[in-house]
Amino acid sequence: MFDKINLNDLGKTFEEIQKKAKEIQEESENKIFIAKSGGGVVKVSVNGKGEVIDIEIDDSLLEDKESLSILLISAINDALKMTEEEKRRAAMDLINPTNLFGQQE
Repeated sequence: MFDKINLNDLGKTFEEIQKKAKEIQEESENKIFIAKSGGGVVKVSVNGKGEVIDIEIDDSLLEDKESLSILLISAINDALKMTEEEKRRAAMDLINPTNLFGQQE
């Protein structure tokens, strides 16, 4: 069953997969995801690692702590969902054999 497998080719393929995985991970980590809530009065920026890197709050919300809290939670959750979707997309790119070897469909 395995007598026709070339271990050199298998090793090269594995190296290519590792290289592509690293490239995809680095690309994803460098992306910035921005989510807005309340019509844009709260804006949260998250990097591809899922770290909040910036929060912008309109001055009009500074007197309404409850609304600020709700809108902030909503924007953070939306931004984190974006990073999870990006991770899923990157994983799919990795297992797609046409992308693995730089070929176009």
